Amino acid sequence: MVTINEVAKAAGVSISTVSYALSGKRTISATTRARIDRAVAELDYRPNAGARMLAGARTDILALSAPIRPDAHLPTHMRFVTAVVEAARAHDDDVLLLARDDEVTGIQRVAHSSLVDGVVVLGVSTDDERADVVRASGVPAAFVGVPGDTTGLTCIDLDFAEAGRASVRRLVADGHRSIGVIGHPATYVERHTGFIRRFADAFDDECRASGVATVAHYPSLDRADQRAAADRLLTELPDMTALVFHCNEPVVDTVLAHLSSRGIRVPDDLSVLAACASYDTTVMDTPLSTIPLPLEEMCRGAVERTVRQVDGTHEPGVTLIPPRFTDLGSIRRIG
Repeated sequence: MVTINEVAKAAGVSISTVSYALSGKRTISATTRARIDRAVAELDYRPNAGARMLAGARTDILALSAPIRPDAHLPTHMRFVTAVVEAARAHDDDVLLLARDDEVTGIQRVAHSSLVDGVVVLGVSTDDERADVVRASGVPAAFVGVPGDTTGLTCIDLDFAEAGRASVRRLVADGHRSIGVIGHPATYVERHTGFIRRFADAFDDECRASGVATVAHYPSLDRADQRAAADRLLTELPDMTALVFHCNEPVVDTVLAHLSSRGIRVPDDLSVLAACASYDTTVMDTPLSTIPLPLEEMCRGAVERTVRQVDGTHEPGVTLIPPRFTDLGSIRRIG
């Protein structure tokens, strides 16, 4: 592979002069530029991704910062990854998965080396350190999620707070006044996964405003713990008529099977709503009414906003997608 050093030697100029000619950052005399252009052509020199970026050309590569944590639900994780890849393909972009380093140094590496045009960020927490990295580096980026400080950032997410309120309003409209919640593992909450808190806080506020009794449990990935959480809800809310799942599919399957083993039928004995579901509730043994997570729309929006930043046609800001309810018959009207 021909290097910039060889081009400089063939043209009889310094390496920095070749760099300036390629980047266009300084004025080069017509004679000098002609010598450099001739050397580039004769040696068939092809600038690397960094040099192309300096010259204002695109690399047609987006980085994807998608940390895999020990308590992650890998099928859901891969749905997000796949959605980003498919959205990038629509723009003729490839995707570089940042998997070797921790999430902060991964973005720093690609930003400083100019290997990519921009970055899509998944798995966002309230105090996400990647937000500061993006701000400091200036790399075009979009967050699928909302960190605590969104200054200067581009973010897109479901409006989880409104989803929490809408869940309560829907059940209250059907006469329910005692609602249990099975949420994501407590470890999600402990690491400040923002969407969980936004949903839970708005849900609780709406319950208080509507005079609804509610209890939430956040079981681990252990199935026995999930069954125990369901039992605790039945004990702590003896008049519970509705259950909201705000968790991943395996937890839903385990809890529903356990309730069935106790003779509790959906929706005859217990109404069920799958809130912010990343899975297809229509194919479950008992199809569940849901406020679906618009996963593809979120990832597509993040890619589009990143590409527009690369093109210089996008301003930073937060986009919250309104929740939409799908009735699949798992909520029974009472009273």
